[in-house]
Amino acid sequence: MQADTVADYAIDLGGYRGRANRALEACLPAAGREPAGLHEAMRYAVLDGGKRVRATLVYATGEAVGAEPALLDAPACAVELIHAYSLVHDDLPAMDNDDLRRGKPTCHRAFGEATALLAGDALQTLAFEVLAEGAGGAPRGMEMVSTLARASGSLGMAGGQAIDLAAVGRALSLDALEDMHRRKTGALIRASVRLGALCASGVSAAQLEQLDGYAACIGLAFQVRDDILDVEADTETLGKTQGADIALDKPTYPSLLGLDAAKKKARELHERAIAELADFDARADALRGLSAFIVNRPS
Repeated sequence: MQADTVADYAIDLGGYRGRANRALEACLPAAGREPAGLHEAMRYAVLDGGKRVRATLVYATGEAVGAEPALLDAPACAVELIHAYSLVHDDLPAMDNDDLRRGKPTCHRAFGEATALLAGDALQTLAFEVLAEGAGGAPRGMEMVSTLARASGSLGMAGGQAIDLAAVGRALSLDALEDMHRRKTGALIRASVRLGALCASGVSAAQLEQLDGYAACIGLAFQVRDDILDVEADTETLGKTQGADIALDKPTYPSLLGLDAAKKKARELHERAIAELADFDARADALRGLSAFIVNRPS
């Protein structure tokens, strides 16, 4: 069944978010532990905000393939820590120079540029520490570590950010825009799904391929929706500066396709994502609901 809203599926987004927040709280250094200023900045960047979509994808995928629930917290935290580090660095003056993130001042505005830079560095390394220690009991633990590393590096998220910076003020083709966002946004989303799947001992190569097809669709849909919200939503709703991409003269889906066509593309990507899950039973309904959430989210 295909659905246009998350309400069509039985999915407790708040429950997943709460579980991720508790796990993140537990793995982050205490704010008072030295160096206290750095640890406070790390916690500031990670806690008290965020939809936890990537962590939820880890949990939902693990459920879909019958993974041991206790194995899912480590990869869920790892992808969120990588995501948080990327936002801290992306907001820096040398990158997008943003003042607002998740409804509060960006990390460098609150703690200074040097501390924010170090907080991002520390969050990145903490992600791999958490994953390496927590994935020890997973059937394919080393593959999980390499999956996250590839998704985060020059062929994934960091490479997409480099392409994004180089594209400011330039005209890009639709194919080039999609390549950029499949790296910058999509790579970590695909890794989130794969990490959840790799926690299960019985997952087949065919299932991994179908799940990756699903993840590729929702990863691109997430960015299309982001571009639409940059046009339609206000700063208070977004929790970050509205119109930032327009102000920086960045290529976006609405600028290339028009707003209506961008919305149509997001719906088509959702439908393709749902089709990739055709061979999965009701345990994958959370994944189906997440796809609906991504293309309809208000912020």
